[in-house]
Amino acid sequence: MNTKNFTTRVALIVALGGFLMGFDASVISGVNKFVQIDFKLTDIQLGFSVSSLTIVAALAMMFSGPLSDRFGRRLMLKYCALVFAVSAIGSAFASDFLAFLFFRMLGGIGVGASLILAPMYIAEIAPPSSRGRLVSFNQLNIVIGITIAFFSNYYILSLSTSEAPWVQSLGITENNWRWMLGVEAIPAILYFIGLFSVPQSPRWLMTKGQEEKAFEVLKKFNSEPTAKTELATIKGSLSKNETQAKISYLEIFKPAMRLVLTIGLVVSVLQQITGINAVFFYAPMIFEQSGIGTNASFIQAVLVGVTNLVFTIIAMALIDRIGRKPLLTFGVGGIVLFMSLLAYGFSTATYSLNEDSISELTQELQEPLSEFKGVHFNNDVAYKTALIETLGKEKAKVYEGELITAAISMNPRLILAGILGFVACFAVSLGPVMWVLFSELFPLKIRGVAISFVGFVNSAISAGVQFIFPWELSQLGSALTFLIYGIFALIGLILVIRLVPETKGKSLEELEQTLTN
Repeated sequence: MNTKNFTTRVALIVALGGFLMGFDASVISGVNKFVQIDFKLTDIQLGFSVSSLTIVAALAMMFSGPLSDRFGRRLMLKYCALVFAVSAIGSAFASDFLAFLFFRMLGGIGVGASLILAPMYIAEIAPPSSRGRLVSFNQLNIVIGITIAFFSNYYILSLSTSEAPWVQSLGITENNWRWMLGVEAIPAILYFIGLFSVPQSPRWLMTKGQEEKAFEVLKKFNSEPTAKTELATIKGSLSKNETQAKISYLEIFKPAMRLVLTIGLVVSVLQQITGINAVFFYAPMIFEQSGIGTNASFIQAVLVGVTNLVFTIIAMALIDRIGRKPLLTFGVGGIVLFMSLLAYGFSTATYSLNEDSISELTQELQEPLSEFKGVHFNNDVAYKTALIETLGKEKAKVYEGELITAAISMNPRLILAGILGFVACFAVSLGPVMWVLFSELFPLKIRGVAISFVGFVNSAISAGVQFIFPWELSQLGSALTFLIYGIFALIGLILVIRLVPETKGKSLEELEQTLTN
């Protein structure tokens, strides 16, 4: 058996959990506008419908690590696959807002658990020389899932305008957002089947006293001499700790864990506080704010996914060559730059309707908006507020994209450049590097608990960003919203330079000795 190929194949199968996570998370970007209109949601309700998945994911992270320590990484991943399938089908058939929320929140269990367990498993089977690349398979699959979701959403949106008989018979025209959600069940079922060919984690087997089984598994990933050395190293590490059953969350707050916990918290907060999931979860909505219209906004969302994918592959090629810290420093510095560009781009926007632009609007809008002729608005908040006062909240929301396109004066290319630049910098740094660091920083005996904790913090921040973003756009405006993200990135850049160590090429046991003593 070629151990290198086997290791790669197993890592790719396990990392399909990342694909499902990415698809499940970003498919909502194409759905939220239609759900808001169909279920008559406020901005706060829309924010909650989007962030509900992440809220549950944050809670799932707190329990998935300890449960995997008890029952095994592989078994928990199988349950994740089933949860993804049920969530996809249930969300697609939801008859009201509460049912939709329930099944989206159910999907959060799969997202939270797979986000923790897949990179944890891969780190435990990978040799130090290729661990960064193999763990990054999970992040690669996340961004492939995000990209496929953007493509899928755009394709289904395009089909919904088709008069082809098969499109009509499947009800795609009137149920486009339901089809966007439901197709996820297909990869979820395939993932469940694929996991049957994945062995148990050898390090987990050792924590359960199953040394012979652990050695047999290690031989699948390494030559026999290397497997013997690896087994001895794992035994030595375990002998220094108490039994796994006695590990609790209190262990990660001990003085010896202070440095690694601080680093983990800084990176976990920074990854989300700079707004990445505001972009992934609301990409079409953001592009609509630049006045390009609904269809064009979905096309540009596809560019976001492709950019994310390309630069994640670049990060995977570099992470074991130039190291984790240089990528973080370069990427976060770029995020500061491109968030500043976005803030500037939106700050230059002005809004006014003239007789020609009003005449091109839907008939029911022309009369109430006739009073807007010659009126100039210097920012998006003032313009949207005036629309709501004139048309009412529900009608203003339904026609928001059309009304922004009719009135806005700005350079939308600045916004596209800013978003794509931000995504590229994130994908080459905080995206893959965070999960690699998580898999490396914490000692084996508390790894499940520690990664669950920092993962919970990461998801909690993500949920907050997603929840508040629609409100920020309507109340603070696009320019101030992105400026805030840029300020957070600048603070994060300073902390990364001061705190984060380089972990490239070091064994997990060597890092444990260096960082926790």
